[in-house]
Amino acid sequence: MIYRFADCALDTERHELTRAGGPVHVEPQVFALLRLLAEGGGRLVTRDEMVAAVWSGRIVSEATISARINAARVAVGDDGQRQAVIRTVVRRGLQLAVPVETGAGDAGPGQATAIARPVESAHQVVRITRSADGTGIAWAKSGEGPPLLRAGHWLSHLELDWQSPVWRPLIDRFGATRSLYRYDPRGTGLSDRDCGPLTLDAFVADMKAVADAAGLDRFALYAVSQSVPVGIAFAARYPDRVSALVLHAGFVRGAAVRDREEGTALSETFLSLIRNGWGTPGSAFMRAFSSLFLPTGTAEQIDSFLDMQVQSATPEFAERLRRAINELDVRDLLADVRCPALVSHARGDAAQPFDQGRALASGIPDARFVALDSPSHIIPPQEPAWEAVMSAIEEFLAEQGA
Repeated sequence: MIYRFADCALDTERHELTRAGGPVHVEPQVFALLRLLAEGGGRLVTRDEMVAAVWSGRIVSEATISARINAARVAVGDDGQRQAVIRTVVRRGLQLAVPVETGAGDAGPGQATAIARPVESAHQVVRITRSADGTGIAWAKSGEGPPLLRAGHWLSHLELDWQSPVWRPLIDRFGATRSLYRYDPRGTGLSDRDCGPLTLDAFVADMKAVADAAGLDRFALYAVSQSVPVGIAFAARYPDRVSALVLHAGFVRGAAVRDREEGTALSETFLSLIRNGWGTPGSAFMRAFSSLFLPTGTAEQIDSFLDMQVQSATPEFAERLRRAINELDVRDLLADVRCPALVSHARGDAAQPFDQGRALASGIPDARFVALDSPSHIIPPQEPAWEAVMSAIEEFLAEQGA
């Protein structure tokens, strides 16, 4: 059998590895490890599986295992920092990060058959639950493993996220090792458009309704951007339910609060852009959105957000929701967070200032802070910072046993 992945071909009958058409010499144990990963087609391979397949179940040191993994990476043109071909999921195992094709004998690429990567996020199930005030909140589950709840944020649509060139890689990455729960905030996406108040209490109640409906007694919580204050408030109010808190690109004080205290008017300017250009190609709002939120985005990624704007909310509601978000202020709640917390923020984030990320990390007891070299508020998967933050999150959650 021949397995093809990246620019490599692994021939299990001839016991040969080639890369870019040229032969690569590898030791038998390294070949066995590569074969195990290729046969998995992207499935997470545990340490115990590696020991059983490569060392026939014998006791081996961690140094020996690490040496073979490093040798396998070198053989396929990868390294431990990039992990473009062989990805480490901290304290869980290894997986191939690229598609795998298989063919018999000397079959060429045209005769190869794709191996379906058995990532559990191959489908999602959408359900509706009711918040405390009766508002219907749409939520979805994908993947298998320890629970991770992704808080709903300003621009969200469960079905469009599933197809998004920005969000789908994140969904698949988390879903490869975890049960990922997501929801659309009230008034947006598949949730009730005719909703109740847009307050911090209401947002927290929506999150609780989803956690209750999913049967999550204790879980890790992942919040980005505007959902960060909601995640903080939830963790402070329900400390027994949150095992770990991951916060990215968030803020302590909303834009309107900062404007009043700093004598600026940036929030009103952005609201005006929403009012006059929501979902309109080439509008001033779309140009501002691209430069503020997704400056390194491709045309396809920008177009996907344009489509999401049109389908996730009306211009009137988008402005109303953004106005409510701008008024959030959780300074008084930071010290009440008791669970381990990881805060990450891009140095060049123009949508939420870098100093807001620092304020989060300094205000939450013993929080970790990861500064990312990126200009993006929404970091797309083609940026090196995407892999950096995803690896930091995975390592943090593994350390917490969450």
